[in-house]
Amino acid sequence: QVQLVESGGRLVQAGDSLRLSCAASGRTDTDYIMGWFRQAPGKEREFVATISWGGANTYYSNAVKGRFTISRDNARNTVYLQMNSLRPEDSAAYYCAASSRHGLASREEDYDYWGQGTQVTVSS
Repeated sequence: QVQLVESGGRLVQAGDSLRLSCAASGRTDTDYIMGWFRQAPGKEREFVATISWGGANTYYSNAVKGRFTISRDNARNTVYLQMNSLRPEDSAAYYCAASSRHGLASREEDYDYWGQGTQVTVSS
């Protein structure tokens, strides 16, 4: 079992930057792919970004490419999502997830463990 706890979400203004963190605990000896998803009110949860275990490979949704950066520190069992040039449409609950698959994963069903989410609100 892996427990994931997100933090860093808050109210910001359009154009601001924000960094989310996701701390993993429990069985962290497995090589997990990590991902970030988000869900806005009334909408389905959507993929944001994913990173390979070693951190060398990343993949982003078109909505955030060029503005968001996913990274990880395996020594700290932590994954980050740096969000720049935030827009009101980025407002959502952001979820961290871990997958035991190889490569990269952008589908919800590829992920085995999920955090509880952290709220990001971007005002215009």
